Amino acid sequence: MEAKKDEHYFHARLEWTEGEKGSTLDYQAYSRSHQVTCPGKISLAMSSAPQYLGDPQRLNPEELMTMAVSSCQMLTYLALASGAGIRVLAYTDEAEGVLEKKDRKMQMTRMRLRPKILVPAGTDGEKALALVEKAHAQCFIANSIKADIVNQAEIVFA
Repeated sequence: MEAKKDEHYFHARLEWTEGEKGSTLDYQAYSRSHQVTCPGKISLAMSSAPQYLGDPQRLNPEELMTMAVSSCQMLTYLALASGAGIRVLAYTDEAEGVLEKKDRKMQMTRMRLRPKILVPAGTDGEKALALVEKAHAQCFIANSIKADIVNQAEIVFA
């Protein structure tokens, strides 16, 4: 497929095979473990969430979705800070995603981002904080999902 000017394609390969645990004929027995790889990059060992009989030592789709929103928010924030002349010394986030039944379907309904952004003393804190909502509005991943995303940002001065 040929890409349009403002179109970008991303590829992932998922591999699952019936393992020693059992077949899909028994819901309780079959393995949820699988591998996901993007061309030329490391493979991720994944599973379903432990609540759905997955391996708790492996990443699950719900965690990846939460990580993707958090990462995209940070990358967008850093780009905006760069353009606004705001130096960021560090950025951490304790993100949380909520999976629940809504409209008779299980779905990721809410995400809470808690970015803690360290900037040098003397930085315009209001300007730095305003960029959090601007970053959220421009975040590719946040714009692609219907879950509510709440930012509880904190600007910290060095």
